[in-house]
Amino acid sequence: MTGLSLHELVWQACQMLLMLAISPALIGLIRKVKARLLSRRGPPIFQPYRELWRLLHKEAVVAETASPLFRMAPYGQFAATWVAAALVPSFATGLMFSWSADLIAIVALLGTARFILALAGMDVGTAFGGIGSSREMLFASLAEPALLMITFTVALLAGTTLLSAIADHLLLQPVGLRISLALCLVALMVVALTETGRVPVDNPATHLELTMVHEAMVLEYSGRHLAMIEWAAALKLTAYLSLIACLFVPFGMATSTDDPVAMAFGLVTYFAKLVGLGVAVAVIEVSVAKMRVFRVTDFVGGAFALASMAALLLFVSRGF
Repeated sequence: MTGLSLHELVWQACQMLLMLAISPALIGLIRKVKARLLSRRGPPIFQPYRELWRLLHKEAVVAETASPLFRMAPYGQFAATWVAAALVPSFATGLMFSWSADLIAIVALLGTARFILALAGMDVGTAFGGIGSSREMLFASLAEPALLMITFTVALLAGTTLLSAIADHLLLQPVGLRISLALCLVALMVVALTETGRVPVDNPATHLELTMVHEAMVLEYSGRHLAMIEWAAALKLTAYLSLIACLFVPFGMATSTDDPVAMAFGLVTYFAKLVGLGVAVAVIEVSVAKMRVFRVTDFVGGAFALASMAALLLFVSRGF
């Protein structure tokens, strides 16, 4: 292996481990900011790490009616989500696996993880697991087309669906203020809140069975299985916020792995963007109430309408 290849491999490994390491801290940051906004002290930012460590050392209790799918699903979902999160450029665009960081591939990986978890929710045969799985797939049937329309819009702008190429295009060829990009940003934020089970679509802290979506699918899990699912949920949130930062705030990203100063600056700016987006999620969750389940379809459908309008505006503007 050449020195250059080893150098690129190290940075790619840093990208993968970075996503794995900071995702629980992002959940802790959101919890802390929400508590402060509600005039409470709140748990420490690093509390999610302790929770994961505790769950990993607990015995996993499995229902008698569970199939092998129930045991394998947490690991399959975690792997698919981790790969999707690792492919999203965070601090640099020229990493070794940047050729595979295609938006359509990332949508497919996240959809695979969702499908695995929905199957696991129905596997044991409990009523709440079936309700959670059906609601999850209902929301996904609207959120995924909206995400694909956002992909189509940015692909029209940059001429490619590769995230690294899109980020390079936005960095090197400023596109200015565009209504289509603003609509895509709002639509992607709605999709992110929906896909990650945040308020107003779902409340990750709720224990009311009739209103749960994500939590209803994982009620039967415990121990290391639950740890994998919770970690995958944190990775999914990190992936979506990183995607927003890559597409709409690419400032500071390094375009070459050969410049250590640029890489260090890219890491600092990425952390700053992730903190800012995490605070924004916390503010949104504190400012609005959870919607009724049957109103969520209108909320997510609005994201698809915004993304479609953005694609239409950009397509028409390119014709002049």
